Amino acid sequence: MKKILGVLIISLLSACASQTTKPSAEAVANDEVIDSSAVESDGVDFHPLQDPNSILSQRSVYYDFDSYALKSEYRELVVAHAQYLRDNANAKVLLQGNTDERGSREYNLALGQRRADSVKNMMLLSGARERQIESVSLGEEKPRVSGHNEAAWRENRRTDIIYQGE
Repeated sequence: MKKILGVLIISLLSACASQTTKPSAEAVANDEVIDSSAVESDGVDFHPLQDPNSILSQRSVYYDFDSYALKSEYRELVVAHAQYLRDNANAKVLLQGNTDERGSREYNLALGQRRADSVKNMMLLSGARERQIESVSLGEEKPRVSGHNEAAWRENRRTDIIYQGE
């Protein structure tokens, strides 16, 4: 029952996030239609993945201690990346699951993989293709922040979304 409810929620989120509007006939006639692959901001062209104002510029999903459950605050981010993958068939991502230093090496590798796979599963449910996504675990081997306290551990419990060819 939980899986069905989860799929329904994800489907609803995807449907809401994928609504688009068509440009007006006047905008088309005046060549005001914006190319969806590049956005101009203050005279500078930005690809959506590099635009600092785009949700796609955010590339990390963070977790609670000893958890691989995707927090609701990151679902919009993951769905946006999935939609980008869906709309760009040649794009590919590497999902790197990370943990903090606590726990054995084997445990952390397994937890990191579950974290990467949780993002992958959400992306697949949101329209990305299996061939576009690779998920791996780095365990505790690639900390973002050095330190042995909660602030450092919080930054290190994450999945990084890395576009290949960037």
